[in-house]
Amino acid sequence: MNRNYLIVALRNFWKHKVLSLINIVGLAIGISASLVIYLIVSHDFSYDKFHPDRDLLYRVVSKIEFPDLTIHNSGVPAPTAAAARQEIPGLATVTIFRTNGEMKVSIPAADNQNVGVYRKEKDIIYADPQYFETFQYKWLAGSRAAALANPHSVVLAESKAKKYFPGIKPADIIGRQVIYDDTIKTMVNGIVEDFKETTHFTFGEFISLSTLEQSALADFYSWKDWNSISSNTQMFVKLDPGMQPAKIEKQLAELRNRHRERRDKDKKDDTQHFLQSLNQIHFNTDYDTFEQRQAHLPTLYGLLAVASFLLLLGCINFINLATAHASTRSKEIGIRKTLGGSKANIRIQFLSETFVLTLLATIVSIFITPWLLMVFGDFIPPAVTTASVYQWHVWLFLLALILAVSLLSGYYPAYILSKMQPMAVLNQRANAHSSGSGKIWLRKILTTSQFVIAQFLLIATLVVSKQVRYSLSKDLGYKKDAIVYFSVPRNFYSDKKDDRRLVLQQKLKALPGIEKLSLSAEPPASGSTSTTTMEFANGDKKMETMVEVKFADTSYFNLYGMKLVAGNNLQQSDTTKEYVINETYAKLLGFKNPADAVGKFIERDFLVPITGVISDFHTKSTHEAIKPLAYSSATKRSYTFHLALPTGTRNAANWSNTLAKVEREFKSIYPEEEFSYSFYDDSLAKMYKAEQDATSLLQWASGLCLLISALGMLGLVIFITNSRTKEIGVRKVLGASVSHIVMLLSKDFLSLVLLAFLIALPLSWIVMNNWLQDFAYRTNLSWWLFAISGLGMMVIAVVTLSIRTIKAATANPVESLKVE
Repeated sequence: MNRNYLIVALRNFWKHKVLSLINIVGLAIGISASLVIYLIVSHDFSYDKFHPDRDLLYRVVSKIEFPDLTIHNSGVPAPTAAAARQEIPGLATVTIFRTNGEMKVSIPAADNQNVGVYRKEKDIIYADPQYFETFQYKWLAGSRAAALANPHSVVLAESKAKKYFPGIKPADIIGRQVIYDDTIKTMVNGIVEDFKETTHFTFGEFISLSTLEQSALADFYSWKDWNSISSNTQMFVKLDPGMQPAKIEKQLAELRNRHRERRDKDKKDDTQHFLQSLNQIHFNTDYDTFEQRQAHLPTLYGLLAVASFLLLLGCINFINLATAHASTRSKEIGIRKTLGGSKANIRIQFLSETFVLTLLATIVSIFITPWLLMVFGDFIPPAVTTASVYQWHVWLFLLALILAVSLLSGYYPAYILSKMQPMAVLNQRANAHSSGSGKIWLRKILTTSQFVIAQFLLIATLVVSKQVRYSLSKDLGYKKDAIVYFSVPRNFYSDKKDDRRLVLQQKLKALPGIEKLSLSAEPPASGSTSTTTMEFANGDKKMETMVEVKFADTSYFNLYGMKLVAGNNLQQSDTTKEYVINETYAKLLGFKNPADAVGKFIERDFLVPITGVISDFHTKSTHEAIKPLAYSSATKRSYTFHLALPTGTRNAANWSNTLAKVEREFKSIYPEEEFSYSFYDDSLAKMYKAEQDATSLLQWASGLCLLISALGMLGLVIFITNSRTKEIGVRKVLGASVSHIVMLLSKDFLSLVLLAFLIALPLSWIVMNNWLQDFAYRTNLSWWLFAISGLGMMVIAVVTLSIRTIKAATANPVESLKVE
């Protein structure tokens, strides 16, 4: 940049410090928000981009359709993988693995080292040998071909190897023993390097799949059943180059039909398998990603829109102030042109000033960014931190942003200023030129656009907040306050009967601080779902549907305040002997009166009677409609304790003492386990985390938009009052009141705010009405939401205008007229 351009730019900034500060703050807010959003978006789009031949990698997922219900499941029947290897051409590799929950890991002593015990270890899977052919890891010890070939083998990621065997070289860990849940004994056959890139494949321990297949888990997981599908059982394939996914999907359908049980072949197959590209796993929320965070594409697009809005508002401020400010620099331009300055030189001068101002704003934004990352900590992926800024592509993005904003903000003012005619300027006619109708209308259009964006975001914030409050306060069909639940360990690998939880149940019943107690499965609403097909014979016609199944004891309904509308409560049983169904299922079966369903039978592998009907309640968030549900009593599936604590402020103060006693009793039965519990209302609130995050985002976005818009309006008011100082003085001398002058200076701006509201009103109604359609149970778009938004915006405008207009209107006219 020419040194003279820089000196002139800095002098001009210093001369007009307030207007320059307004421009810098507005642009800095927009740039810092854009930087944070870029970090989020670039992180989400970087998942699993490092895999060789990633465009050929697919996950096989399942879609199960019923007349009343469609289920998406990221798993497949376990036998599918082995059959696909044998019967489907065009597949380079096929791998299947089974994910686990938390497991206890024990490291036996060797070479006089202490025994290591690690509780609740995560990221452990059962994998077949083809896993390491499909996904390429760097091997630090062991052989890829032989590592998982035999039962009771395990491969450790480097991070887990260092944790379990600190200070030991990878080659020396080979052959060491690792025991899982005190039952599964394995030997380390390999060490691989952790993926350093962004990935969903964060597994750290790979137990040979044949270990599962030769244990009691095979039956527990229905490993040979073509009708059993679990999202924990994941199948990935790598296609041969040139092979079309649609062809493989067709062959998967034929494969499934060949292997279905004979009794099912006469029925329409409700299950279809599809290939999901590895590139889409992070964004398709119909299918999970090993219980890890997924991105929501509409949210990402919304973030990009917010960044664009904030940047646009900052640029609009600059254009408005620069064009309004043009008349004060008219003589400078006239002299430059008289002395031989070209239009190009003048444009370069003003574009250079814009570039310097944008650069200063960018420097400020870099200091603001850590604060924004902290503010949006709950919304931003944990991997996005302040350190994320120090990457080459981020600096490249900032450079591109500086150039783009400089050009967008500076080109039009530079173009207008360079067109000024020197004769007109030096004849003192520049003011008339600068006030030409074209520029006035441009400023009005830009100012109106600012407030349309701000009004839209403010209305969106109010609507989303109202929906979240509605969801959290809605009668969900059960009690949710003062209820605590926790789970006890369950050994999936042992055939021995474990009655320790029953002993704990008796101990907890004796505690005075617990009003009600239930030993059942999960709470009424939870993230986990267990569904199965059920048939009901209504005369000669059979009805088959997918039904969610839950397990409870005799105290469960009373504890959660769930209403039994017909029939009787469940009876205690170790096995499924009866069902209590919800009203939705009763209506689906054709019973308008719930009592008519009692005594009828549902067909499973055997006939199960319906003994009761409970009132409908929400098992998921209000996004989803209430679906068919059946409760059964099965003690063998009950490993979760539900405690109802006494309500009231005085009683709530004693909750911590009661829970401390519960922990002591828990530790007396399970001394090696950690005790953790959850309040049920907190768990329900987590179901709406996405909406709460969206509310937080919109609050900040609308607040920042309002701030930038108000700053822009303040800058224009400052400039206009300065340019009309003598006019104001003359009006006061002629008897104009302060209120008249304030209204004179404010009416144009207030009319623009009102126009912006009228434009934003139908736009926001259409968008937010469409957004609410995603909720099966939703709030109304009340008129007062829009009224509050419009009134609030008008108040902000009046306060902003008053900061300057009242000062100008109350100024002594002698001071403004004495130079005449």
